[in-house]
Amino acid sequence: MARIAGVDIPKNKRGVIALTYIFGVGRSRASEVLAKANVSEDIKVQDWNDDQIGAIREAVSFYKIEGELRSEVSLNIKRLMDIGCYRGIRHRSGLPLRGQRTKNNSRTRKGKRKTVANKKKATK
Repeated sequence: MARIAGVDIPKNKRGVIALTYIFGVGRSRASEVLAKANVSEDIKVQDWNDDQIGAIREAVSFYKIEGELRSEVSLNIKRLMDIGCYRGIRHRSGLPLRGQRTKNNSRTRKGKRKTVANKKKATK
């Protein structure tokens, strides 16, 4: 099993798919990395030799990935919350930020439903 950027890459997958297991590497960036390292996209990870793995590690090191990227994203969110802008307030209250409706949907952001009981009518 190859280990790149602190992530165990699955060995039975094609290189382009396996590299997407790294946070911050999608399909297009994985293709770029393999092109820089002169490794074919169709070769499975188990067929990579040590020179190819070293070249891929070198190519990946130019990008901001994993811990560094995660900390940058969290700092950006914290900055929005600190300045109190609309997106920051939505982050703080756990609601969707990009204009989605919240009456029926947005369960992923809001979490599990919290049932609110109705008030009982007063009897005469």
